Amino acid sequence: MPQQVISGRYELLEQFNEGGMGVVWRGYDAVLDRPVAVKVIRQASITSPHVAEEFAKRFRREARITARIQHPGVPQVYDAVLDESYERLSLVMELVDGMSLSAYLHPDHLLPVSWAAAVAAQVATVLSYAHEVPVIHRDLKPGNILVARDGTVKVLDFGIAAILRTDVTKLTATGSPVGTYQYMSPEQVRGGRITPQTDLYALGCVLHELVSGRVVFTAESEYLLMFQQVNAAPTPLRQLRPDVPEALEELVLHLLRKAPEQRPADTQEVYERLLPFLPPPGQEPTAAEAGPAGVPDPTGLFRHPYAPRARTQAPSAGSTPPVLAPQAQPVPVPAQLRQDIKEAYDRSDALLEEERFAQAAEVLSEVIEPAALALGSESKQVLALRRRRAAIRLLGGDYRAALPEFDSLADAYARITGPTGEQARACRAQAARCRAELGQVTDALASLQGVLNVVRTLDSDVSEEAVELRHNIGMLLLAQGRAAEAQQILEPLHQDMCVLFGPEDEISIEIADALAVIRLGLDGDSAG
Repeated sequence: MPQQVISGRYELLEQFNEGGMGVVWRGYDAVLDRPVAVKVIRQASITSPHVAEEFAKRFRREARITARIQHPGVPQVYDAVLDESYERLSLVMELVDGMSLSAYLHPDHLLPVSWAAAVAAQVATVLSYAHEVPVIHRDLKPGNILVARDGTVKVLDFGIAAILRTDVTKLTATGSPVGTYQYMSPEQVRGGRITPQTDLYALGCVLHELVSGRVVFTAESEYLLMFQQVNAAPTPLRQLRPDVPEALEELVLHLLRKAPEQRPADTQEVYERLLPFLPPPGQEPTAAEAGPAGVPDPTGLFRHPYAPRARTQAPSAGSTPPVLAPQAQPVPVPAQLRQDIKEAYDRSDALLEEERFAQAAEVLSEVIEPAALALGSESKQVLALRRRRAAIRLLGGDYRAALPEFDSLADAYARITGPTGEQARACRAQAARCRAELGQVTDALASLQGVLNVVRTLDSDVSEEAVELRHNIGMLLLAQGRAAEAQQILEPLHQDMCVLFGPEDEISIEIADALAVIRLGLDGDSAG
């Protein structure tokens, strides 16, 4: 089946979600070499030119509305694509790497109160920016909330939102309320006026479920569920979970009032009432505040606000395969796996020719894990695939993803061929280059010098590997402002280069230019 491409640049790779209006794909932007999310309307939904035009209006509105909500908790809109016939309507957005809030909900494994409050506080903040536009979400629920790897909460799918203006055409059919019944406000059920308090009711439903592990109302039919939303009283949280603070129970009950005007005035009030349950900056979680394993912690942004990203954070997808016990003898490569590996190399090479680095690396990622499971994580085939992927990431400027891969590869090769082996040395040198690009120059220099010391004991000071290491060390010292130390490295290197390759060699000229700059600066310092 040929790959679908939208607007000549957005490739549809994998369908991962389906909603009322269309399908969401994991996609790839071939122009900017980055992953994207692409929301595509289902063509089967377009039954007439009139329906096509109505859907087109909604998609235009979704693009414009979402693009106007300027907050990190709303995925960025990159592009909106409408063809002339409206047969293809697509919204290209930021692809969020995270987990659905639904993964956090379990009646037998309740979240710490601080986790629930952290999610609700972040959602309230996002809604405050949306309501300012003004936009009402109308369908807030756990399935429309993601927690990114760093703990940032993302609110998805403002596509069925309505702008609060008199000239906006309603796009929902009469008698078809927009929203999900378990989180739908009484006024939505009745078909009444929608206000920002409508979203606050849904937030109350979500917060109730986060704390108790249970939805507010359950029923055997949608009709009975809607009846409960309009008429039934919610169960207070402390009856379901006695350790819940009374003030938090009161907030949830306030959010779940039947009349919109009786709910909190706005998201600011909700946020302020959640503050006592959020961890203060600098406070590490206690044992009682430990959340579920394997999911991002939404409290981290409050414990360490504006914290920098961890230096050696490994990529979340396609990183290091599981470590298996090394095989005493090489395992034969199954025929199908051999073919898959060959195709991965071929596809990766073709993508690399087009400078599509991210996708070239991803193609290799798809075969690395099955190869590791079949052959062992330190088989020569798997290590070669990983080294190729790391090199592509380095070439594409993704130094943060390449660094832990090269470090891991260097350790693996050291175990197999010894710490002074050629492949271990090469991976350590590449890891040092990543560190230098990430601003970790001191660590990079120490690593390069360590590799150079090994090379000098095994080979000459003018071997190809030694010359490259000396060059990199000298230029890094110069970039760090350590001109005198750089001169001590580069002057003898320049002499060696002139003997080996001549003064007109490209590297010889580069070193000569660097030395001229160094001497000019040192002479200026002496004159001063």
